[in-house]
Amino acid sequence: MIALDFTLRQGSFDLQIHERLDARITALTGPSGAGKTTVLDAIAGLRTPQEGSITVGSRVLFSADSGLNLPPHLRHIGYVTQDVALFPHMNARRNVVYGRRRGQKLSLDVVVEMLEIQGLLDRGAGQLSGGERQRVALARALMSAPALLLLDEPLAAVDVELRRRILPYLERVRDVLGVPILYVTHDTGLRFLPRSGAPDNSDRARSTIASAPAASRWPESRGDRP
Repeated sequence: MIALDFTLRQGSFDLQIHERLDARITALTGPSGAGKTTVLDAIAGLRTPQEGSITVGSRVLFSADSGLNLPPHLRHIGYVTQDVALFPHMNARRNVVYGRRRGQKLSLDVVVEMLEIQGLLDRGAGQLSGGERQRVALARALMSAPALLLLDEPLAAVDVELRRRILPYLERVRDVLGVPILYVTHDTGLRFLPRSGAPDNSDRARSTIASAPAASRWPESRGDRP
């Protein structure tokens, strides 16, 4: 369960969100400038709300009342940003292993096999296609053994057909590792399949459409965020 109950102000922009999310995959949708990316940044610890709290599972990540604000590296959050920033001087293997959190037990082999990147590991970052970069970035985020995976329009730069081929990898993250996902997208037609044997709506993407930027519940895209 993810509990988001906070207010974040920046200039004239006032973001308020009061949500409890229990779906395995939750899609955040809305117009540019609504604040979708700001929600992800606040969860990851990159922006600090003025009021409220953020809880993932049993861990409180932020509480204005108690003065608690865990730094990003202690939040156990995986974050794949829109620009998929791989280290250009590293090959794919070193990029993936870079994300490993000390003490975590998730095997590199499990992640590599699940995302089918065995043949990419020795390639330089500049030798990877768009879809390959997405999978390597996802693998790096998973190597931190996150309690929650944040995806900020990671498929925005790929065509529709490639997007459809990558979605099953995200479903594997949900099904094999049991990692909940918050996914920012402008594609209101995005659909994930439920797990085999799961109740009809337990794993489906839950969409909330952002309203006007000044009063939105869902924040925004890196290119033109408030």
